[in-house]
Amino acid sequence: MASTNDLKNGLVLNLDGELWAVVEFQHVKPGKGGAFVRTTLKNVLSGKVVDKTFNAGTKVETATVDKRTMQYLYADGEDYVFMDLETFDQITVPGGTVGEAANYLLPEAEATVATHEGVPLYIELPTSVVLEVTYTEPGLQGDRSTGGNKPATVETGATVPVPLFITTGEKIKVDTRDGRYLGRA
Repeated sequence: MASTNDLKNGLVLNLDGELWAVVEFQHVKPGKGGAFVRTTLKNVLSGKVVDKTFNAGTKVETATVDKRTMQYLYADGEDYVFMDLETFDQITVPGGTVGEAANYLLPEAEATVATHEGVPLYIELPTSVVLEVTYTEPGLQGDRSTGGNKPATVETGATVPVPLFITTGEKIKVDTRDGRYLGRA
């Protein structure tokens, strides 16, 4: 248990049996009445974002979330298998939990896997990854970086919009948060 005075960004709360991460919080002390804490919470499993207000000093239940650096090994049907780099234990993470991150996962890539009581909650990838372009339309003479974008398929199967001068076989840097092309690698 923690007090609302102990809230900080990233803290995971257990409210009504669901896990909520504190995205933002603000202590408010109005001129009249008691102080309160205004928070923005994100559901760890569904991603739903809500605003919730607590009276100052209220007790809230915190959840223990274990974040570990793990290595992605392989896909097993809909699931993904990761190995803990310290204990070498393997865990299976459901495809729904991995979500869009699967577009940027290469075998042997490292990711942070967050678990609560042994249940995988979400995974965090590095902010950018280097991927090889496996197919894109050929560029034409005169194509420049300011000329627009074309779709390129990368080695994980994801499609990334790239500048017209990028060719098949090149390695590119991609932002894992939104799938943007960041440059050649």
